[in-house]
Amino acid sequence: MSSVPEQDQLAEEAIQPVEEESDVEHFHWRVTKNLTRRIDQYLVDRVGYLSRNGVQRLIDNGLVKVNGRVIKASYRPRNGDEVEMVAPPEPVNEIVPEPIPLDIIYEDEYFLALNKQADLIVHPARGRWHGTLVNGLVHYGKKWSTINGEWRPGILHRLDRNTTGVMLVAKADEAHWRLARQFENRTIQKTYMAIIHGVPELLADVIDMPIGKDRFIREKQAVRKIENGGKAAITKYEIQEIFDSPPGITLDTGEHAADRKNPAPPGRFSLVKLTPKTGRTHQLRVHMSHKGYPMVGDTMYHGRVVNAGDFRFDRQALHAYEITFTHPVTLQPMTLQAPLPPDFQNLMTLLRKN
Repeated sequence: MSSVPEQDQLAEEAIQPVEEESDVEHFHWRVTKNLTRRIDQYLVDRVGYLSRNGVQRLIDNGLVKVNGRVIKASYRPRNGDEVEMVAPPEPVNEIVPEPIPLDIIYEDEYFLALNKQADLIVHPARGRWHGTLVNGLVHYGKKWSTINGEWRPGILHRLDRNTTGVMLVAKADEAHWRLARQFENRTIQKTYMAIIHGVPELLADVIDMPIGKDRFIREKQAVRKIENGGKAAITKYEIQEIFDSPPGITLDTGEHAADRKNPAPPGRFSLVKLTPKTGRTHQLRVHMSHKGYPMVGDTMYHGRVVNAGDFRFDRQALHAYEITFTHPVTLQPMTLQAPLPPDFQNLMTLLRKN
């Protein structure tokens, strides 16, 4: 075993290419000699922006493996070891303006409303520093409220990455806190349109089921009892239109292996209006899936991708269609609508063929 720690830095082959994901980076090294340092010290030298405490937390969470096995921070790498680490990406110091298209529905000196497109994260978080709505807002203008900090300028609320529709963004701090109070007091009414698998027995109903973090998958939410960490969640739904399954379509699972284990959803489809009374993460998606009527394309919550040859719908079919609130300065009631996006309209046209 080598007794010269300074030589440890030469005891590896070239770092493998880093695979970037939405919120993590994957590192991979192959050790070519026995080392005298602990694995946590070794990794701090390999990834300069991580502290030793940060590396130790990754190790404690099972995000560092040697030869495919979770190890302790005291482990000393040996010749031939394959070291893998999943870690947050290197943070950045400022938001970079990017010319991301913004579909502005309404704008005055106090706030604006926009129709968010699919495949767009609202604000930088968990390693995603580029390509977000905030990057586009910073490019669009410099006057945004600062109440939520420099990484979320003007952001009052959010939509999931692949949920489209109307969002409010505050320009002035006063407008921000007045609108935020309306959200907090639940006096803002939001209406969503969704296409779901199946037809509920009751064509209109209220779903009152608490929601909390899924016990097994970090990214997911689930119906949970209050005593098990769930929070009150209420959704009103109203079926607007019912479709038989048109000929020539297939229902595909998502890219993840776990998606193939989900049971097949009901055969018909429904256009449904959803009115949330609370604003829990993934609330509408979780409630409809739990009732047995997942949203088309929402493979995270048991939905399936609609494939019709040259047309493929592979995101959750959920659109924030309308928002009603009080103007933060004039105090006049306002209702703003965001037109359905083209892919949503195309899906409806396809389903109406039968």
